[in-house]
Amino acid sequence: MADTSLVDRHEPLWKRLPVVVQLRKSTGWQRGMLITGVVICALYLVIAVAAPLIAPYGFGQLQDADGQSFPRTGAPSAEHVWGTTVGGFDVFSRVVFGARTAVLVVIVAVVVSITIGVVLGMVSGYIGGWLDRILVVVADAIYAFPSLLLAIVVSIVISGGNSSYAGGIVAAAISITVVYVPQYFRVVRAEAVRLKNEAFVESARVIGTNPWRIMTRHVLRNSTRSLPLILTLNASDAILTLAGLGFLGFGIGPTAGAEWGYDLSRALSDVASGVWWTGVFPGVAIVVLVLGVTFIGESLNDISDPRLRARRRLSQLVSTKRRASNTEGAAA
Repeated sequence: MADTSLVDRHEPLWKRLPVVVQLRKSTGWQRGMLITGVVICALYLVIAVAAPLIAPYGFGQLQDADGQSFPRTGAPSAEHVWGTTVGGFDVFSRVVFGARTAVLVVIVAVVVSITIGVVLGMVSGYIGGWLDRILVVVADAIYAFPSLLLAIVVSIVISGGNSSYAGGIVAAAISITVVYVPQYFRVVRAEAVRLKNEAFVESARVIGTNPWRIMTRHVLRNSTRSLPLILTLNASDAILTLAGLGFLGFGIGPTAGAEWGYDLSRALSDVASGVWWTGVFPGVAIVVLVLGVTFIGESLNDISDPRLRARRRLSQLVSTKRRASNTEGAAA
């Protein structure tokens, strides 16, 4: 049950926003992790939106304004702060534009997968019967495949060798969507199976409420409370899956867009030559973004855990009693 003192409907709207509510509920390390994760993700989102303004060059640019070609595997300098790749691309510009690719793919993949998974899970769990059995078998079959291997197969089928920017983003997003739909499906279906036998659902059914209205107003509202946590965990995994696709050559081509996984794969041959900057910066960009999303997911998990909330209330009660006893002792 939510803490009514923190989500009072008479409070201003901004205090009832999702992230603000969690920030007000969190304490100590939870709050620090949540704030750090939100700041990191917000920074990447700003970089993705303002990439053309932040990057000094285009992601596929090989010459400066004077027509002079960029050096190959050039060390960091005033002209190229993070150096250049073996192909002559500016590393900083490709990392900045790579943030846009990652954010677009993750947003599209998570939104589509959660939409499909929630709808199928709700319908399967509430209606049941032969439809439920078929959907469960399909979801279990998909869930049994290794996620990266399944994403590679779907990417090959969808893209067909097309490395365009829009086509690559759609192919990568759909590949990740297929992997995560069963997770949302199983969570929502389990909750729908449990809720359809509850008293409030039975009451709505007895008075003749439309089944679709029951599913959307009663079942759906009470079966999606754990989805924000799954969403954040899947978002971090989606970033790694996208990087894996690009690393293996199933992502976006270098002239169509910037993608961190592809840049890492091209940097492997540079390591033996002592060229570290072509692989370090894309790798750090992936790690920091995954770390930010993971911080949000872990803090949400702690906040939503009733055992941790009970411990926190108990510790607060003990602290209050200790302060009260100390005050009484000082007064005496």
